Amino acid sequence: MNSDSDHQCPVDGATDHQEMIPNKKNAVLVDGVVLNGPTTDAKAGEKFVEEACRLIMEEVVLKATDVNEKVCEWRPPEQLKQLLDLEMRDSGEPPHRLLELCRDVIRYSVKTNHPRFFNQLYAGLDYYSLVARFMTEALNPSVYTYEVSPVFLLVEEAVLKKMIEFIGWKEGDGIFNPGGSVSNMYAMNLARYKYCPDIKEKGLSGSPRLILFTSAECHYSMKKAASFLGIGTENVCFVETDGRGKMIPEELEKQVWQARKEGAAPFLVCATSGTTVLGAFDPLDEIADICERHGLWLHVDASWGGSALMSRKHRKLLHGIHRADSVAWNPHKMLMAGIQCCALLVKDKSDLLKKCYCAKASYLFQQDKFYDVSYDTGDKSIQCSRRPDAFKFWMTWKALGTSGLEERVNRALALSRYLVDEIKKREGFKLLLEPEYANICFWYIPPSLREMEEGPEFWAKLNLVAPAIKERMMKKGSLMLGYQPHRGKVNFFRQVVISPQVSREDMDFLLDEIDLLGKDM
Repeated sequence: MNSDSDHQCPVDGATDHQEMIPNKKNAVLVDGVVLNGPTTDAKAGEKFVEEACRLIMEEVVLKATDVNEKVCEWRPPEQLKQLLDLEMRDSGEPPHRLLELCRDVIRYSVKTNHPRFFNQLYAGLDYYSLVARFMTEALNPSVYTYEVSPVFLLVEEAVLKKMIEFIGWKEGDGIFNPGGSVSNMYAMNLARYKYCPDIKEKGLSGSPRLILFTSAECHYSMKKAASFLGIGTENVCFVETDGRGKMIPEELEKQVWQARKEGAAPFLVCATSGTTVLGAFDPLDEIADICERHGLWLHVDASWGGSALMSRKHRKLLHGIHRADSVAWNPHKMLMAGIQCCALLVKDKSDLLKKCYCAKASYLFQQDKFYDVSYDTGDKSIQCSRRPDAFKFWMTWKALGTSGLEERVNRALALSRYLVDEIKKREGFKLLLEPEYANICFWYIPPSLREMEEGPEFWAKLNLVAPAIKERMMKKGSLMLGYQPHRGKVNFFRQVVISPQVSREDMDFLLDEIDLLGKDM
């Protein structure tokens, strides 16, 4: 007599392994192609992946983060073209040659995870985010439906919910997308849809002259978004800022009244929390008051400064952000989630994102699926294929906890404070202004200019200093630091502290190296 265990049925969803193994069949010839089994050499591919991962570990994770190594191995474009052998040929190249190419790519790329890379608003290596990126690259998911991306959709939902809490909203919505510029464009279009929803179907021909307002220090993506969306760059009103780069609320209200007087239709104000150059934070509470009085959508571009929300000490920089209708926040900057990791967060919970962007593709978003289709969030996006960017941030957050992320922000700002104090002590260095965030803007004045009066000739000569020092540091490979002119100010350096790999010694080295490279000018 057979026992019950002899006749156990598989659990729901399980399949007998034997049923999944295909039977070998004879080869079939179709259109001159033999169809019999896969043509990929799996063993060779697996070996290449293994050896390439070892190379990445040695040359990027270990070597490129070593302070004794170069930040970059500078080569001019024409020379680099020859060194890299960029030509693609009829025949494929052997694995050993591909590994050589990989090594060259790493060698001649800028090491953004080097402790002395200060060139952009991102830097450093987060090990947990890196592992998450390896996983998603290997799995190659696209986040639009639960059926093809169940884990990553749930992760995105959890991360967005937590970010919404830090903004101070009780509920909300959101989506990860490729860059803060795209987040700003999403918000601009969403605000326009809220103001005149007929535009989605009827287009721009019957719409009023829409006007939006933003800081004179805003990110350049605001102009790009207005151009892309058909609003027009002439309909972007730039509001004057104070000496610290903050939007002046009184000037904003004057411009709103003026636009109405001219018969235009104001619909959006974009405030900035952490401007790109000066790191300024607009006064959100006062701007929100104006938006409420005039019925305007308030978007806050906190792509750079949003991470200060993680710090109990520094979140006051964004006081009033809970009154915004939408927020752009990039964890790939200060929180080092890895490019790209950018969220648009929306206070509205009436499915406004989906109403604005949905196209109801029936081959993706069928309503008669066997699971809860509310998890098919892809119709909130202007993209179809979409990367699981939230997963990188989620993995880092899981590893460090909220307290670890808070410490990351606090340490970066403490190092910034240290650098400011050192600049004040050293001859030949001059701050543009006292920073309130991690942007330290300063001039290096070489010995030849230190006794010169600050007139037109002085500023003309000083304008040449930062570009010349930048060239020298790049060719030497000792560090990377950005510079720019800005609103009437001649070229100055902008130092940004982000990475927890950065030390006090790196701050000292930065100033010593600039002095070394520029003392003969």
